[in-house]
Amino acid sequence: MELVLTLEQIGNDNRESVGGKSFALATMVKNGMKVPEALCLKVDAYHRFLETTGLGARILMEFNRKDFAEVRWEEMWDAALRIRNLFINTPMPSDLRTDLQSVLESKFPGESLVVRSSAPGEDSLHASFAGLHESYVNVQGVDSILEHIRLVWASLWSDRALLYRQELGLDVEKSSMAVVIQKLISGDRSGVAFGKNPNAPHQAVIESVYGFNQGLVDGSIEPDRWLLDRKNGTIVSHFPANREKQVVAGPDSTRLQTLSTEQQANPPLSEDEVVRVFRLALQAEELFGSPQDVEWTFVGDELYVLQSRPITSFRAEQEQDSRAWYFTLRRSFENLRRLRTRVESELIPKMQREAKAFAQQDLSNLSDSDLAQELAGRQQAHDRWKDIYWSEFIPLAHGIRLFGQVYNDAVSPSDPYEFMDLLGATEMVSLERNRRLENMAAMIRGDSNLSHSLSNLSYHQPDHPFSVALEEFIDKFGDLSCSEELCTQGGDAIVRLLLEMASRPAAKERFRPGDIEALVHGFLSRFEGEKRENMEELLDLGRASYRLRDDDNIYFGMIENQLRLAIEESKGRLAHRGDIQWDGLDPMEVINALNDPDYLPKTATVTKVDETNFEVRPRQLVGQPASPGVVRGRARVIDGLSNLFEFKAGEILVCDAVDPNMTFVVPLAAGIVERRGGMLIHGAIIAREYGLPCVTGIPNAASLIHTGDELTVDGYLGIVVKHS
Repeated sequence: MELVLTLEQIGNDNRESVGGKSFALATMVKNGMKVPEALCLKVDAYHRFLETTGLGARILMEFNRKDFAEVRWEEMWDAALRIRNLFINTPMPSDLRTDLQSVLESKFPGESLVVRSSAPGEDSLHASFAGLHESYVNVQGVDSILEHIRLVWASLWSDRALLYRQELGLDVEKSSMAVVIQKLISGDRSGVAFGKNPNAPHQAVIESVYGFNQGLVDGSIEPDRWLLDRKNGTIVSHFPANREKQVVAGPDSTRLQTLSTEQQANPPLSEDEVVRVFRLALQAEELFGSPQDVEWTFVGDELYVLQSRPITSFRAEQEQDSRAWYFTLRRSFENLRRLRTRVESELIPKMQREAKAFAQQDLSNLSDSDLAQELAGRQQAHDRWKDIYWSEFIPLAHGIRLFGQVYNDAVSPSDPYEFMDLLGATEMVSLERNRRLENMAAMIRGDSNLSHSLSNLSYHQPDHPFSVALEEFIDKFGDLSCSEELCTQGGDAIVRLLLEMASRPAAKERFRPGDIEALVHGFLSRFEGEKRENMEELLDLGRASYRLRDDDNIYFGMIENQLRLAIEESKGRLAHRGDIQWDGLDPMEVINALNDPDYLPKTATVTKVDETNFEVRPRQLVGQPASPGVVRGRARVIDGLSNLFEFKAGEILVCDAVDPNMTFVVPLAAGIVERRGGMLIHGAIIAREYGLPCVTGIPNAASLIHTGDELTVDGYLGIVVKHS
C-alpha cells in the first residue's frame, strides 16, 4: 500500500485519504499557484500505527470512561494529555519507520521542514479546524520528522479538537489524521489573508508580520492589518502594529528575534504587496468557490501560498463556527505572560478589595430597600467576576498545560502528570489557610485545658494565643461556618473543626521545598544556554498558573460568599410572607420582594423525584485519575456547607465538586471522589498537595455513593470500588 503521495499525485479520489489541507495544496499546485514542495502521509499510515502498536484500543479506553457528551472541558484536557503521552512513548514500528525513512531521505535530504496536520473533514465549508491541530516549523532529520509526525497524530486528540468535534456532533472514534510534510520556506514577511472580512463582507482583510507566521497565529506578535474594498482592491485603512519582534528559524524549531530599527519603523508590506496578497486570496476564492483564509509568505519578491481553507463563518447562522472560544484555551507563552501580569497585579487585588468592602457592610442594620440595593450590587459583582473567571482566569490555567507539554516532550515520563510535581509546594491561599488551621489544632493537641474548654465551647481570654490566632484567622479568611444553618454560630463551627483536626496527627503536605527543587534541577539540567533560560521562565509561568488556578477559586469564593450572606439575610426577613418557597428563586425576585411589601413572587419550581422500587448499587465506578495512591475508608457525602462540619478524620470526601470554601477539611480526608473531572479542578490540585488519592469525573458520585459506604479509591487508575 502506498503511504506517501506527492502533491502532483493527489487526485479527487484521494481526498478522504489525504485530508483537506493536502487536497487544497494539490489543487493549487495543479492550477499554477506557487506552493512549497510537499509530501502527504496518508491516513493509512496513522491507522497502521494504531493497529500495530495497540494504541487504538488504549485510546478507545480513555473515551469509555464516561459518555463523551457529558465530558467537561477539564476532563478533555486530561484525556488529551494522557493520549499525547501515549504517542510520545510509543515508537514508530520498525517496518513503518523503514518505509517512511526511505521516502523522506530521498525527497528532502538535509532539508528544514514543516510538519502539518491534514485531517479528513478539516478545512471544509462545514468545519474548520484551523489552529486546533498542531503544526511544527523547522523540523530537521528523519528521527525528528518521525517524532513530529506522531505529535501531529496526537493532536487529533487535543482538548481543542475534541471540544470542537463535540460542538459539531462528530464521531470522535472515527477520526483520523493525514500529515503534510512541507519544505520550509524561510519567508521574511508572512501573514494571512481573509478574502471576505467576517465583520464587513464588502471588505477583505490582510494581516502581516515580519518573519514566520507562527507569531501571528499563536498571538505572540501583533500584525499590521489592512482593510481593502473587495470590489476593486483599494486599501481602505491600515492599522499599524507595535512592531518589536519576529519569529525566525532557530537551531531547532523557531525563536523570537528583535526587529531592526528600520523594520520597527516600517510595515512588513508595501501597498503594492498588499494588493498582490489580495489578488492571491481572490485567486484562491475563484479556485475553491468560496471566500478563503489564505496563509502566505514572501521570500524577497516571491509570493508563496502555504495553505488555504474556507472561511466557515459565512455559513448559515444556525451552523455558526464556535471555534473562536476554543482559541482562548490555548495561549502562547508571551500571551500568558501578559495575562499573568494582569491577573496578579490587577484582577485579583481588585477582587479582594471588592470582597473586603462587602464584608465590612453590616447587613443587619440595613433597611429592606437598602438591603435590596446591596443584594443587587453583589449579584452584579458576582456575575461580572464570573465572566472574568471564564475569559481570563481559565485561559491562564493553560500555562500549566503548556509547561506539561514541554516537560513530557523532553522527559517522556511514564506518568503523564509527573510535571505537576514540579509545580507543587507553591504559596497557595488555600494552603496558607490550612496551615493556620493546623497551627491552631496543634495548640489544642498540646494543651489539655484548652481542649477541654473548647469541647464545651468555652473560650479563653481574648489575649490568649489561641483566641488571638482564631480572631486573626477569621479576619483574614472569613468565617468558614457561613452557611444557611451555621451563619449565626460565629467561630463555634471552626472550633469544632479544629477539635476534629486535633484528634489525629497533623496532616503533612506532600512535598518539602527541597524535594521540589531536586525535581526542578533534574528537568533543567537537560537544557543549556538560552534554551535553559527559556525553560526557567516557562517553569515560573507554570507555577504561577498552578498557584493562581487555586487562588482565583478562593477569591471568587469570597465574592460568592458575600452574595450568599446577602441572600440569607434577605430570606430571613421575608420568611414571614406566607408559604413562599424562597430557596431557588432568582435574586431579582428577592430584590423585588424587599422593595415591595405586597410583592408575591412565584414559588421556585420543585422537581419531583421519580421514585422507583429498586436501587442502583454499582460496585465499581470509573472516573479520571487525578492524584495517585490507593486508600480504603468510609465515605462522607457532602452536598453543601451545611453538612461539611460533620466530616470526621479518616473519611473519604465524596461530593459534586470540592468548592474553594470546602478545602479546609481536606487535611482530615483519606481520599477524595468528585463528580466534576479534571486535574486542574480545585479538589484535584489540593489532593495532590496533600498526597491524597483522588478520582474525579464520577457521574452522579454523590448519589451513587452514600455516607458510610466503604470505598477503595484508586487514584492511579481512576477507579472507585464500593464494598458495601
